Amino acid sequence: MIKEPCLIYIVDDDQRICEALCDFLEANGVPSQSFNSIGDYVKFDRPNLPGCLVLDINLPDISGLEFQSQFDRESHPPIVFVTGHGDIPSSVRAMKHGAVDFLTKPFEHTDLLNAVQTAVAQDRVRRAHQTELTVLKARLSTLTPREREVLPLVVSGLLNKQAAAKLAISEVTFQIHRGRVMQKMQAKSVAQLVMMAQTLQISMPNANRSGR
Repeated sequence: MIKEPCLIYIVDDDQRICEALCDFLEANGVPSQSFNSIGDYVKFDRPNLPGCLVLDINLPDISGLEFQSQFDRESHPPIVFVTGHGDIPSSVRAMKHGAVDFLTKPFEHTDLLNAVQTAVAQDRVRRAHQTELTVLKARLSTLTPREREVLPLVVSGLLNKQAAAKLAISEVTFQIHRGRVMQKMQAKSVAQLVMMAQTLQISMPNANRSGR
C-alpha cells in the first residue's frame, strides 16, 4: 500500500474500466482520477503530488504510445500501460521509452497495484531530483562570472596554483574566489561541491597534475 500522498491518473476510453480501476485503487487507499481521452488528461490541473499515469493504448484522440513518444518526461508521471490489444512490438516500444510496465487485459489487479507502486516511487525520486536541481540553479545564479569560471576548476581536482594559472590570477585571489563559491553554493566540502556540479551537469576540465 502507498502510504504517502499521491494521485494516479487513469486514461481509458472505456468508462467501465475507469470506474473499476478507480474503485480498486481507492479500496487499496490509493487516490485516483480517471479520463476518457488524452486531451481530458492534459487539460486537467494536476496537483503537485507524485503519481502514475495508467494509460490505455487505443484512445480516441491520440494513441497512448504516440503520447508517450511526444510527452515531456519531466512534466508527466511514469506510465503503466494497460491494453486489450497488446503485442510484442508495442510492449517493446513502450518499455524502451520508459514505461514502468505493460499489462494486457485482463490482468491481475495485484500486478497493477505493484506497477503503480513502482511508478509512484520513481516519480518521488524524479520530483526530488527536480527540486534539488531548482535549488542548485538558484544558488548557481548568485555566482559572479569569475566565480562561474572558478567552480569547475575547484571540482576538477586541480591544485590551487594550477587552477589559478589557468585563469591567469594569483593563487591567493583564486582561493578567495573558491571560498566565495563554496559559501554561495552552501557546500560544506569539495566532495559535496563535486556532487552539486554533477547534478548541474557542469563540465569539469581534466586535472593535469604533471606540474607538481
